[in-house]
Amino acid sequence: MSVIPADWLHAAKMTRVHLHWTGGNHKASSYDKQHYHVLIEGDGTVIRGKPSITLNSPPTKPGYAAHTLGANSGAIGLSLCCMAEAIERPFKAGRAPLTKIQWDRASSAAAELCKRYDIRVTPKTVLSHAEVQANLGIRQRNKWDVAILPFDRAFDTARECGDRFRAEVAAKLGAMK
Repeated sequence: MSVIPADWLHAAKMTRVHLHWTGGNHKASSYDKQHYHVLIEGDGTVIRGKPSITLNSPPTKPGYAAHTLGANSGAIGLSLCCMAEAIERPFKAGRAPLTKIQWDRASSAAAELCKRYDIRVTPKTVLSHAEVQANLGIRQRNKWDVAILPFDRAFDTARECGDRFRAEVAAKLGAMK
């Protein structure tokens, strides 16, 4: 069963999926909708962002989703609505922690996006905002989304979370074929 309606996925040349969290509540705000293509609310509800994915196809067009500093061209912004008032170290999940259902729904959504846009699952093509600087060499401003999983504290670095996300996306993508 698809989590992203097909009519949201217009023809475009996309090369990456960037996983984020909004730093807000479990509901998508109007601000959140302006910066991401697909959002996952705390209960797993999938919300369409305002910018079309096509606006981020290279070169970006006016009104594109500005979700990752210097790395929006060719990138789909997939965001989890969560982590309001969270603190990275020492970790505090804040008043709207990332939920397991959001994580699971996001990996399903990412698998659908990878299938639709023929994106291979690698650390340079499916990654969290916290991995952009290390994996793509594009300097970011201390972004740590997603570097800790509140529902599974065994994963508490960007690379560990990214590897887990990619493994789940790849498994779901494999099941689609």
